[in-house]
Amino acid sequence: MKIAKTISLLGVLAMTAVLIYGFTIGDFSGEGSRLLSMPWGIVSLVDLYTGFILFSGWIIYREKSLPVAILWTVAMMTLGFFAGSLYTFIALQTSGGDWRKFWLGKHA
Repeated sequence: MKIAKTISLLGVLAMTAVLIYGFTIGDFSGEGSRLLSMPWGIVSLVDLYTGFILFSGWIIYREKSLPVAILWTVAMMTLGFFAGSLYTFIALQTSGGDWRKFWLGKHA
């Protein structure tokens, strides 16, 4: 479980760095419109959001509170795997070293 916590924490740190970089250096609307004009840009976004939806399904399944699950899902759709990494890290921390509780949450 220690390795999983380390990987998820590294994900949070990496995503924090690249989000700051993207928002301070990049041009979100200009680069986004260029991305959407390319077939592989569209493929990449569909692939990305398919992953976001699947990950959000896991969050909704394991959370005790639907409003909390919805907030995490919105965070996932807007902040990407920054939110996913943070959610994973918190779930690992609160599972008490129990993989079953980590994966199943309220259903464990």
